[in-house]
Amino acid sequence: MAERRLVIVESPAKAKTIAGYLGDGFVVESSIGHIRDLPNRAADIPAAVKKESWSRLGVNVDDQFQPLYVVDPDKKKKVDELKRELKNSTELLLATDEDREGEAIAWHLLEVLKPKVPVKRMVFHEITREAIDRALGETRDIDDRLVDAQETRRILDRLYGYEVSPVLWKKVMPGLSAGRVQSVATRLVVERERERMQFVSASYWDILGVFDPESFEARLVAVDGKRVAQGRDFGDDSKLKSDVLTLEEDAALSLAEGLAGASFVVRSVDEKPYRRSPAAPFMTSTLQQEASRKLRFSSQTTMRVAQRLYENGFITYMRTDSTTLSQAALGAARSQAAQLYGADFVPEKPRLYERKVKNAQEAHEAIRPAGDTFRMPAAVQKELSRDEHALYELVWKRTVASQMEDARGQTATLRLGATAADRRDAEFGASGTVITFRGFLAAYEEGRDDESRNDGDERRLPALEVGESVIASSLEADGHSTSPPSRYTEASLVKALEDRGIGRPSTYASIMGTILDRGYVFKKGTALVPTFLAFSVTKLLEKHFGRLVDYDFTALLEDDLDRIAEGDENRVDWLSRFYRGTEAANGKPAEEGLHALVTDHLEEIDARDVNSIEIPGTDDIVLRVGRYGPYLQRGEERASVPDDMAPDEMTREKAEELLARGSSDRTLGVDPETGREVVARDGRYGPYVSEVLEEGSTEKPRTGSLFKTMSLETLALEDALRLLSLPRVLTAADGEEIQVANGRYGPYIKKGSETRSLTDEEQLFTVTVEEATAILAQPKERRGRGQAKPPLKNLGPDPTTAKPIVVKDGRFGPYVTDGETNASLRRGDEPESLTMDRALELLAERRAKGPAAKKRRPTAKR
Repeated sequence: MAERRLVIVESPAKAKTIAGYLGDGFVVESSIGHIRDLPNRAADIPAAVKKESWSRLGVNVDDQFQPLYVVDPDKKKKVDELKRELKNSTELLLATDEDREGEAIAWHLLEVLKPKVPVKRMVFHEITREAIDRALGETRDIDDRLVDAQETRRILDRLYGYEVSPVLWKKVMPGLSAGRVQSVATRLVVERERERMQFVSASYWDILGVFDPESFEARLVAVDGKRVAQGRDFGDDSKLKSDVLTLEEDAALSLAEGLAGASFVVRSVDEKPYRRSPAAPFMTSTLQQEASRKLRFSSQTTMRVAQRLYENGFITYMRTDSTTLSQAALGAARSQAAQLYGADFVPEKPRLYERKVKNAQEAHEAIRPAGDTFRMPAAVQKELSRDEHALYELVWKRTVASQMEDARGQTATLRLGATAADRRDAEFGASGTVITFRGFLAAYEEGRDDESRNDGDERRLPALEVGESVIASSLEADGHSTSPPSRYTEASLVKALEDRGIGRPSTYASIMGTILDRGYVFKKGTALVPTFLAFSVTKLLEKHFGRLVDYDFTALLEDDLDRIAEGDENRVDWLSRFYRGTEAANGKPAEEGLHALVTDHLEEIDARDVNSIEIPGTDDIVLRVGRYGPYLQRGEERASVPDDMAPDEMTREKAEELLARGSSDRTLGVDPETGREVVARDGRYGPYVSEVLEEGSTEKPRTGSLFKTMSLETLALEDALRLLSLPRVLTAADGEEIQVANGRYGPYIKKGSETRSLTDEEQLFTVTVEEATAILAQPKERRGRGQAKPPLKNLGPDPTTAKPIVVKDGRFGPYVTDGETNASLRRGDEPESLTMDRALELLAERRAKGPAAKKRRPTAKR
């Protein structure tokens, strides 16, 4: 049999690129990610273990925490294909990614395929011809310790989620989820919002002067030798933290007037050398942060685009917490910097960066352009999409800049003084930086989360000497208010998690996606705003399972997983301590395990308490999170709270306003068949009726939208019961069902894949089988195109392409478009307040997902 080597990778794109390098004698296939996992549904659990007490968990906690793995139903066909290919192969090369996740995928493939031919593990951190050839000559066995660590992580997350989530279902709302890292990330966002809710703004004044020569600005810093208050001097309660002078508006105005015509003299000139070093090459977290700042990419968009760049051979592996560059990469970056900017811009020795993250996986490199020489961004532009090119250019710039000289210059601080008409002494200060050698700044400058910071920006001051006179061309009293702590963005939340040692590079994007998709957080611009639901969940976890959302405890779990990966910790022993707890020994107190922590204390949790949120400044109004969303309550008064309201906007005044409007809920009566109360509400998508279920019920309530001819004010119980009876089901002559329902675009009937509109809403109750069959037999009407609606908002030209960015009203609601890509607005995005930054982020996310899959038409059977 001729030599035929089967290579298995995770993705089709990666398979295609590698196949082009390997040539004859190799067959490259993809597993399309994991082929098996713990069961997610009861239907996936094998019949042989379905009655076991642990089967719901998918982990046998009574037998060494053995996981129950099942092949994904959607992957069975793929597994069969791989087995067929393996039968005709002489060797199997498992070439999945070189991290723990990739190692686990390779192990699962080995377990399921059960090869009878030699098996080798092939690893590489970039997909280039040289790297693939090198990997073929340096194969190894599967690293069982990495597999062990990944398996432990998966089991840990399953135990956490499956034990804690049901508590949320019972005490907060059905369908919620808890997660080891997502719950901690949500807590961070909630804590920041609590700070904003408690924040009391302080006002203060100073004076801004413009002085000649050269019209430079200086600001009042002291009066009669006492420092004038700045924003940093005030606490979140608006009180001063230090002994400084606070100027009111009148005082600032009178001082500015008193200084008019005064003689200003330079009192001091302080000059210091300025030096700034380049940032380290990208690792996963810093790439996500910088792509958010500079490209307006979400974490998920960044990772999708980076994945495509890696799989097509443009950058090295994008899931890494290392800032190390190989010798070849150091040489490539230094050579390119010298070629582009000159030899003076490259230091004598290569720059080496120490890792900033505990337990960084140093087997990986930093994220950099692939290859032993780097392709210039202009050279690859035609091969990449717009977003791919933008991210590649960012990686290229950062890598080259990391091997360049420091930026150098001078900073100067001036103090100017004068005596006002009332004999008060006033001192003004100004600072400036002059860059004399740009160094790495010629290639790249790192972005900032806080754009108000301006350290390192070049600001020139005139060359002045002590005792020299300057002229005040203007003096204006300037008022300020302190601002609450900024909300997290995806970039700053990733940094906060990383700084605390929580999570790992491969998890950050999925964490951001989870807290957004599960309704715990929504975006307002690029800021992450917690929902009131997130407040309830966080309150429950903090109050009753504090250890599970403790930042240090969560970080220690990561350290423990790393010790398992290094072989310094036994997986079963560690899981047993986590799940069952420990007894008191050697002076250490007993520690409750996860299972007992959840099951033994469930009855102690007061659902009403955890779902009640205090409103600052009031003790008679409380905000509660209910089954149908947040609402306000004061005695018998109730009022719904808008879903997209930011918690820090809920002041006493706002609560009073909402209560004054009253609740839109109307109790219509009781359904005589079910005995359940029926209410009419004004919801996010319009007025509707619903039945009210008993507290603790996990059943989904029946609902029905009001007809166009109905109103909340006049709706009767009889009408509501008719709405709740929909959809109707008719049985056609051929035995197939015909559904009669009210949809987003009006009343319709459906049989199989065929749908037809009804002429009016009343037909929903009157149409017969014969009439429905006749309507379905008619040809489907084609909708004509009406006159295009005018844009809701024009945001201006895209800063990169100059294409106009506009917000439009579409069939499925408002969306933003650049003429080529359309992206729907999300919760918290209002057309009138949408910013260009948020619009570009939405468009980037949509492009990163790629074109929508076309639906295949069913082929007729012959």
